[in-house]
Amino acid sequence: MAAWDLSVTVEELGPEAPPLKVSVTSDLHIGGVILKIVEKTQIKKDWSDHALWWEQKQQWLLRPSWTLEKYEIHADARLSLTPQHKPLRLGLPNGTTLRLQACFSRPVFQTVIGVCHLLNLRHPEELSLLRPMEVKKKKKDKEAEEEVVYDLTGLRTSSGPAHTLSNGMPMHFADSLQTEAVYKMLSVSLPAPAPETITKMPRPTSLMDKAQVHSRWLDSSRSLLQQGVQEHDRLLLRFKYYCFHDLDPKYDAVRLTQLYEQARWAILLEDVDCTEEEMMLFAALQYHIGKVSLSEPQPMTSCPAMDDLDSALQCLEVKMEAEESITADMLETMTVAPELQDYLKIFRPKRLTLKGYKQFWFAFNNTSISYYKSKEESLKEPIQQMNLKGCEVAPDVSVAGQKFCIRLLIPGAEGMNEVYLRCENELQYSRWMAACRLASKGKTLADSSFSSEVQNIQSFLAMQRTNPGANTAQTDDSINTYSLVSPRYHKKYKAKQLTPRILEAYQNVAQLPLTDALLRFLQIWQGLPDFGVSYFVVRFKGCRKDEVLGVTNNRLIRIDLSIGDVVKTWRYNTMRQWNVNWDIQQMAIEFNGNVNIAFSCVTATCKIVHEYIGGYIFMATRTKEQAEVLNQELFFKLTGGHEAI
Repeated sequence: MAAWDLSVTVEELGPEAPPLKVSVTSDLHIGGVILKIVEKTQIKKDWSDHALWWEQKQQWLLRPSWTLEKYEIHADARLSLTPQHKPLRLGLPNGTTLRLQACFSRPVFQTVIGVCHLLNLRHPEELSLLRPMEVKKKKKDKEAEEEVVYDLTGLRTSSGPAHTLSNGMPMHFADSLQTEAVYKMLSVSLPAPAPETITKMPRPTSLMDKAQVHSRWLDSSRSLLQQGVQEHDRLLLRFKYYCFHDLDPKYDAVRLTQLYEQARWAILLEDVDCTEEEMMLFAALQYHIGKVSLSEPQPMTSCPAMDDLDSALQCLEVKMEAEESITADMLETMTVAPELQDYLKIFRPKRLTLKGYKQFWFAFNNTSISYYKSKEESLKEPIQQMNLKGCEVAPDVSVAGQKFCIRLLIPGAEGMNEVYLRCENELQYSRWMAACRLASKGKTLADSSFSSEVQNIQSFLAMQRTNPGANTAQTDDSINTYSLVSPRYHKKYKAKQLTPRILEAYQNVAQLPLTDALLRFLQIWQGLPDFGVSYFVVRFKGCRKDEVLGVTNNRLIRIDLSIGDVVKTWRYNTMRQWNVNWDIQQMAIEFNGNVNIAFSCVTATCKIVHEYIGGYIFMATRTKEQAEVLNQELFFKLTGGHEAI
């Protein structure tokens, strides 16, 4: 077979060095090509991490046994011999920037797994990388602000499980005082951000802005280099999928802290809407977490004997939970779902009308609400029956104003019908709100989670309740309201007005331990109506105007772009299949009941939306028993599309 010259650029020789030419034949395998190049450089070093990169095809040649002929490489190919792991600057949710070694040759999904293993972040499938927004800075700002980067490029993980701890931190962080300090920065909440930091950060003010944010996620099936990411570039590591599996404070110090930081910034930058009372409670929790983080000793020392005991108890807990779930399922099939009945007030907002709430007798049965003129009329036909399966449920509550309303958006033939239910007191609201939330997911009152849902709602309301006996007149010079509430409320109120309200809410959370405070913050965040919605501007088939598609962990939402109203909701548990026509970049989804939708994406590629839907379906397959086993093959099948591995 005839020999020919192949040009290869070797990174180790420097940027100005000309490409090396090696004589090859078409049946020479990639491993043989690398061997010839290494011999010609005469550089003695460990070349095991190096691989060939094909510039024209934007492809890594990672199969050493494949021949040049199989890869279809000819004399005009431009190849580079380069390390697979390169330094990358990574911005974390708490604002810390790390420089670490990341894999540029494997799919981003596997790169994130490696990064999370290094940082002791369990369940890396929930996170991904996205490009930061380009912010135009003035020359003065560039000179004044130099980004602080903590160098972890020398850090190497052991082959054991990531949560093997020594003095409360992974073994590889305990090697030096510098790395110990970095780990503490990752696992303990940082002080409240300076007010100017919040005002300078970009805030998504519209649905279009939010859609632009979600268009910057990297493709999980392709490598960093394939997506134009270069050595020393800056990317953001963020929680992408809002379903947090198996949160364990013992092992998840970094995960819990970074999740809290991402939630905190979502509140401060008004990415998620909340009421005034909720904002004061968020501010109080932030203030409390900041104080306790400075006073509580970190990290905790781990005892091997206690570890064994904890693991044994965990196994026992899993078994008991499995038995309880089986018993609950049996009881649910044997018993009829109980009914919830009471007098409530109802209001249907309509244009050009001033009619208020009217009182009726309501009955909750299975996943439907029926209402009658009075209790005596309940044996007759109802005035109306509303099936809440697939509806949107949102609170409209003011504890101080004794307002306890439930906002329902119920799917109908012509879109979503808006209905408000008004309850008389906290207990009534808690029971009906819990029932509505379960019904929206297709669950009845017989579901085992009903009582716990009621308790969660009651505890949340209790935290918003003011305490007249407490000394609310106190002031604290260290409290900086500009760092605790979003800019919207600073336009509405002065700092002197906000401080007593935050301290009032603080009385209800002041006794919480740090971990409980973090978990409570996350719990309230997850209860917000807009929590976990990723927005994309799309064009539905047959429509002439752009609309917004909201993707969450359990449903898809069709939203009017101009006014922001929900038009339609489809739940994943009614989805039969989804397909992508990659040629015309159009997604088609089929639901039960012969419901079919199709749309093309405007602000992002179809691949990002396809990956979101497939990713959430993958998250739903996880179980506690498989907590440490990540089925990468299934993830790529559900999210990879035509590029699935």
